[in-house]
Amino acid sequence: MAEQPDLITLTDPRCPAAEAYRTLRTNLTFAALDNPIETLVVTSAAPGEGKSIVLANLAVTIAQGERRTILVDADLHRPSMHEVFGATNAQGLTTMIVEKAALDDPPLLETSVDNLWLLPSGPLPPNPADILGSRRMEGAIAALKDRADVVLFDAPPVIAVTDAAVLGTKVDGVLLVFSAGRTKRDHAQRAREMLERAHVRIVGAVLNDAPLDITLGGY
Repeated sequence: MAEQPDLITLTDPRCPAAEAYRTLRTNLTFAALDNPIETLVVTSAAPGEGKSIVLANLAVTIAQGERRTILVDADLHRPSMHEVFGATNAQGLTTMIVEKAALDDPPLLETSVDNLWLLPSGPLPPNPADILGSRRMEGAIAALKDRADVVLFDAPPVIAVTDAAVLGTKVDGVLLVFSAGRTKRDHAQRAREMLERAHVRIVGAVLNDAPLDITLGGY
């Protein structure tokens, strides 16, 4: 796979941004000492806030911490992880949902990062929320957990569709990504309220694209 420059944790691992992702990894670990996070959804309030790039870099840092990590593209509207990692999207999560053989043997793709595997979205379905809320999805999550220490899911923005809230009820927690200077305060509040109404465990928030003298990748 030919990873893209967006993976700053690989292209410039000593820069402040890469260090911020390592700090985020550490903070997530300490925030979940009593209830360890094995499955995590990362989403944002609205489109364009950088959730997928934040998640991809977080996945790299977790894998670099010697934890077997599976990164799942569960954004069944606008999948992008296959582009970030320069991979095919011919098979993936939706393949696991519709094919028993794929459920038993997930079509995971190796990456250039030790301990990190990618599960692209696969062909896009007409009913993403129904797919993510199905019992077959629960089976897919269980199958992935058997193969990794941590399973990370990229989900669509909260206030755009219900997918993140639906998927959030099936995992250990949800991490919200906000963009400095872009995310509207009322959007952030709405996203939080929507997740809380679904009884989703919000484990924290990341402020993306913040000035270095304020915070970067904060938690």
